[in-house]
Amino acid sequence: MGVLSHLRVVEIGSSAGTSYCTRLFADFGADVQKVEPPAGDPLRHSAPFTPSGQSAWFAFLNFNKSSIIIDPKDPDAAIRLRTLIENCDILVDGRYVDPADCLSIDVAELRKQRPDLIYVEMSWFDRDGDYAGFVATDSTIRALGGLIKLVGPVEGPPLHAPDFQMGIIAGLWGFIAAMCSELTRIKGEVGRSWSLSIFESSLALTEYLMCEAFTRGDVMHRMGTNRFWPSFPTGIYETKKGYLGVTLHTPAQWRSFCDMLCLPELPDDPSLLLGEDRLHHMDKIDAHFVPRLKTQTAQDWFAEGLKRKIPIVPLPEIPDLLQDAEKKARGAIVPVAFAGENGLTVGSAQRLTLTPPRQGGKVPSPGEQQRLTNAQRHLPHTASTSPGPTDPDRLPLHGIRVIDFSMGWAGPLCTRTLADLGADVIKIEAIQYPDWFRGVDRRPAYVNGQMYEKTQRFCILNRNKRGITLDLKRPQGAALAKRLVAGADVVVDNYSVDVLTRLGLGYDVLKQLNRRLVMMSMSAFGMNSVHRDCRAYGSTLEQGSGLPAVIGSSNGPPAMSHTAFGDPVGGLNGCAAVLVALLHARNTGQGQFIDLAQIECMMPFAAPWITVQSAGGTAIRYGNRHPQFVPHGCFRCRGKDSWIMIAVTDTDMWHRLALLIGRPDWAEDASLKFAEARRAIEEVIERDIAAWTLSRDADEAMSDLQAAKVAAGVARLPIDLLNDPHLKSRAFLQTSERAFIGSHPQPSMPIREGVRPYAIRTAAPTLGQHNREILSELLGLSDPEIIELVNAGIIGEKMLSEKELARVSNLSSD
Repeated sequence: MGVLSHLRVVEIGSSAGTSYCTRLFADFGADVQKVEPPAGDPLRHSAPFTPSGQSAWFAFLNFNKSSIIIDPKDPDAAIRLRTLIENCDILVDGRYVDPADCLSIDVAELRKQRPDLIYVEMSWFDRDGDYAGFVATDSTIRALGGLIKLVGPVEGPPLHAPDFQMGIIAGLWGFIAAMCSELTRIKGEVGRSWSLSIFESSLALTEYLMCEAFTRGDVMHRMGTNRFWPSFPTGIYETKKGYLGVTLHTPAQWRSFCDMLCLPELPDDPSLLLGEDRLHHMDKIDAHFVPRLKTQTAQDWFAEGLKRKIPIVPLPEIPDLLQDAEKKARGAIVPVAFAGENGLTVGSAQRLTLTPPRQGGKVPSPGEQQRLTNAQRHLPHTASTSPGPTDPDRLPLHGIRVIDFSMGWAGPLCTRTLADLGADVIKIEAIQYPDWFRGVDRRPAYVNGQMYEKTQRFCILNRNKRGITLDLKRPQGAALAKRLVAGADVVVDNYSVDVLTRLGLGYDVLKQLNRRLVMMSMSAFGMNSVHRDCRAYGSTLEQGSGLPAVIGSSNGPPAMSHTAFGDPVGGLNGCAAVLVALLHARNTGQGQFIDLAQIECMMPFAAPWITVQSAGGTAIRYGNRHPQFVPHGCFRCRGKDSWIMIAVTDTDMWHRLALLIGRPDWAEDASLKFAEARRAIEEVIERDIAAWTLSRDADEAMSDLQAAKVAAGVARLPIDLLNDPHLKSRAFLQTSERAFIGSHPQPSMPIREGVRPYAIRTAAPTLGQHNREILSELLGLSDPEIIELVNAGIIGEKMLSEKELARVSNLSSD
């Protein structure tokens, strides 16, 4: 029986974000009722299509749901819709993206009648702010969110993927909002009401670069396909057979990789020691790397890299994913049935081991009710007393304690989201090995100057947490960690597989201390993977997910679309998984282990191609064009490296665009009414659009296009977002004060319960800032005991330099 099988979820309107949100509920057994118009959800008509004409994108978003057709023209339509909503637990509303002929609903009045109802509303930009009236698509949102301009060849145009990204990110945020609301509702509180901006949800992928730009200035520019700030190499290389993803950050990884390629002269060059330094010598380095890598296959290099603990990975093609027995066994690839056709698609990445998600399912035909074997009969909410009021000052996860062993981006984003929502998150580092997002430079000047306290990336990912240092390699440190876990609800780590187990802190040990404990491992490939020992970063995860194989032009190399795509995606998936497991623990008193493989979290972005290929079709690279919208692309504007994304989604929008750019003949030409007819002259159309945009400033062009209700978005750099007028009007960037760096911006969550975002309560902890507070107040240690821990190097407040670390290691080995 699914862990969420007690819930009924109703989905109205049409949005990839709302569809993915409710699919996550369906994955865990919820009864999801999808309301559609007689013509069906518009997403049923979204390319790419299987050979039989089924939408692969719709199939991925909607299996294991039921469909209810409500014709707004029917006299009883309003009563049917209201009755359906009155008998559900969660209402997910996509009407502000596409109403899909859904009737008007007075949600406020409904919630008065059903105060326990949880409501999640999605829109492109929310209902207020400078962009509130803009028309948009996935790609124009990504352009405005700083996710396109840094990708592709230096000369342009910027390179981007088709529209299969923001719906997944927004869906995860919507699911997180609804799940934390369910956690409060089971305690007797009223249901919460959320609004979600898809544009702001996209900034989970950009916020690190945006806030780094606040400190570093205008240092990020498009550097070429598969090249990204702030490190090099972080890209894709051709080998003797196949392509290889390479990510080298630390000096040790750099030395090992050069040694593997028999290039002893490179590691000795002090100007190439750190990844950011190597950015200034990219062509020089590639001149050495490119010919060497072509001497062996990608699989050969991967095998060598595993021995040397280097983060490299072969790039799979879509057919490789479909033939991967491990991914099928883990449920990353699952069977899907639709309209008499069978195929495969991407399953749930939330790998809860005690209460696992469904492995595949059926896409409902319009109006089809599914009777799912593991769903219990839905019982409408019949509490003996009315739900209690929600304390406006009490955050939804108040009272939940999280022990955070994670570092970098993915794990800290997961735990930061829990902290933002009210959880007490205790971050555990060590003076010997602090979070590597503080910096990997251990040279004396860096350590003595406490530069590790001045990294913006660490500060945005660790706000609202308390910080403690413990040397987990020492018995005293591990023992104190166990005592903290004994009183916690959640443990999160994103170390390599078995690191905590070797320290005596594996799940088998910790569950004996705390049977309700939810523990999540966020490894790259999963605990039981044949690649479990592969080192990985967020870029490695994108490289190994199959996504680069379908991005870019048909005659170009596989292309990455982000410096570390896998990190924020893994973090959001991890947060979603923890909330499901927490709900089960609250209902049953039973904790469990979550085996989250971050590479599987990236696979939904390639899902449409996987489904098409599995059904006998072919995965096609679209370049900057679109499988459905014509015209669609990134066009140069007046000024240096100035671009705008334009997408025409229907006939009326095409008519308005043609008139705007001075082609009334196109607007009046009935033969160009449909996109496929326009595709025959797509190059001609693109040339005329390019001539029009080139004579205008990018923001001026966007203003004119949006005034004509044509979907358009300026291709922003991350630094531009610091002064984005819409984000300013929405108070999205909050100001926080912290020792060592002073006043700095903090991005808000994209989910809101009111007009303003959740406030940032505390700045990120300095190293060991809360040692005394936590050890004395939570564990009852005396001042002499704490001083003894300091003297022994078990705890501390200053990072060790390379020499100090070597000395301590020698003493420990003695």
